[in-house]
Amino acid sequence: MITDPARALAIAKSIFLERFPGADYAFVAGSIMRGEGRAWSDIDLVVVYRALPLAHRESETVDGVPVEMFVHDSSTLAWFMEQDIAKGRPSLLSMVAEGEVIGRRIALGKVLQAKVAARLAAGPRPLSAEALEDLRYQITDALDDLRGERSRAEKLAIGARLHPLLAELSLRTRDCWNGAGKWLPRQLEAAQPGLSSRYETAFADLFGAGRADAVLQLGEAELAQVGGRCFDGFRRDALAAQRIDTRSPLAATKDRV
Repeated sequence: MITDPARALAIAKSIFLERFPGADYAFVAGSIMRGEGRAWSDIDLVVVYRALPLAHRESETVDGVPVEMFVHDSSTLAWFMEQDIAKGRPSLLSMVAEGEVIGRRIALGKVLQAKVAARLAAGPRPLSAEALEDLRYQITDALDDLRGERSRAEKLAIGARLHPLLAELSLRTRDCWNGAGKWLPRQLEAAQPGLSSRYETAFADLFGAGRADAVLQLGEAELAQVGGRCFDGFRRDALAAQRIDTRSPLAATKDRV
């Protein structure tokens, strides 16, 4: 394992030259490159060709370091970044915006990097009314599952489901990008000082002692800022295409009854 950005960059350049000789440029990103590397930190390598039949992703351990490679041309990269924007979770945008540009067409890579950095700084699109209602409904349901008598195992499972939903609500309704895993505490703190600590205290009490009161209070407080609980009157219609062929053994028909 390494934590030195210079060593990580050297590994990335070697991979780029050996495995992607026809590529125009690449972005070398990740916690090691930011100077925040720890044991098991990896290198993110976003490789860009002029044209490819298909984009792909692959992972490999090189010199003891995990390396994740995202291989694109400009149009597939744009497509996947648009998907990130739609989800409000800019994983790929962040790699491009913060990465070290390498390759034979560095100037072209830097032009793209500047555009992506500007889009990242502009923040996510607002949640649609339907998406916000869906999120409120799921959080309301999870909070209600925590009320009353529950086994410790059930509380752990409910809390694991609730945490990312509630964090997404907190972040998106504060006009901030969403994240996952280790990024969530940092993003919550950036969204509002002290918010990450509230999450840590509440969920530590739930996961450690099995007490749900603090999580319930946090959840109700976050819901209150966007219209409160969502249950009565909630409805979603299925799509016309969401119907299985009657020849399926799971589809009951009058002829079979």
